[in-house]
Amino acid sequence: MQLVGHGKREASVLQEAFQNIDGDMKSDIYGKGTVIEDFQEKIATLLGKESAVFFPSGTMAQQIALRIWCDEQGTKTVAYHPLSHLEINEEDGLKELHQIQTVLLADKNRVIELDDVLKMDKGIACLLLELPQREIGGQLPSFETLEQISSYCRENDIKLHLDGARLLEILPYYQKTAAEVSALFDSVYISMYKGLGGIAGAILAGDHDFTEKSKVWKRRYGGDLISLYPYIITADYYFEQRSQKIEQYFEDAKELARYFNSCHDVSTVPEIPVSNMFHVHFHQAKEQVVSVLIEVQRETGVGITGNLVEIDEDSCSVEVSLGDLYAEIPKEILRRTFELLDEKMMELSAEKD
Repeated sequence: MQLVGHGKREASVLQEAFQNIDGDMKSDIYGKGTVIEDFQEKIATLLGKESAVFFPSGTMAQQIALRIWCDEQGTKTVAYHPLSHLEINEEDGLKELHQIQTVLLADKNRVIELDDVLKMDKGIACLLLELPQREIGGQLPSFETLEQISSYCRENDIKLHLDGARLLEILPYYQKTAAEVSALFDSVYISMYKGLGGIAGAILAGDHDFTEKSKVWKRRYGGDLISLYPYIITADYYFEQRSQKIEQYFEDAKELARYFNSCHDVSTVPEIPVSNMFHVHFHQAKEQVVSVLIEVQRETGVGITGNLVEIDEDSCSVEVSLGDLYAEIPKEILRRTFELLDEKMMELSAEKD
């Protein structure tokens, strides 16, 4: 039994999504066709935007979005968080492919606040906000702060782009619809696999002029594949399956965080999750924590994590994202798992002292 996620990424993901598909369904061809156009319209409506375009990857979609806004604004400078995916995971694609310069806002351990934007360098074409901010535990600014930042950007002719890979997962916390959040932004990206569990793909949405330009760049990037329907079918299937469960994932995350925080030398960031994801910090050496987790799994059958990251010689952490699997664990086994984790962590602490 695993605490987090939807399960392993294996062929059954495809089998389930395709089990009721009409074999005579026509594929899309280079971005055209009912299967892709209907899905794009469906997600555009969800987001309250004029139109949307399906991309093979979010990396491609977001680099293109920022390039479009830089061209329109006549300046090649954008701003985002120091731990943005574009800054730390994309091999400087934005800078190397587009010669776009970046301004890093806020301290890396917190979210961007209004004051950071007010002090931002002049000449910014676009500000990117990631909601939730994944690398710091999925933290979020207040919705009031988002409204204030949005107003400032519009008053100062700065485009505002939403890195909303996990947009659906923050809606229960904000108590807003996807369209209400998206209305604050000029363009929006959402992932079709990160929280929903599709095999790949992303949506980029905005007004018609913006999305038409994005289609041109999609072709330039080589993302206009002859057909994308396998990705679209799975994206649509798992969207329908899981978009209605997001609030339950959020409640499960808060419950799971309470379990972790009840254990010795274990804490979560944030303490109370604001989406279905958070970080768990173990205040002991990684090697020792790994041994503890193996013992806990051997005795309870519950796998807590296998992806610990060393922070320093005395601590480590892991990202947790709640999905379908958590609800499958009986509550009694869950309680026993964390009672045992607490005992084992206390033993580690005693040995260290």
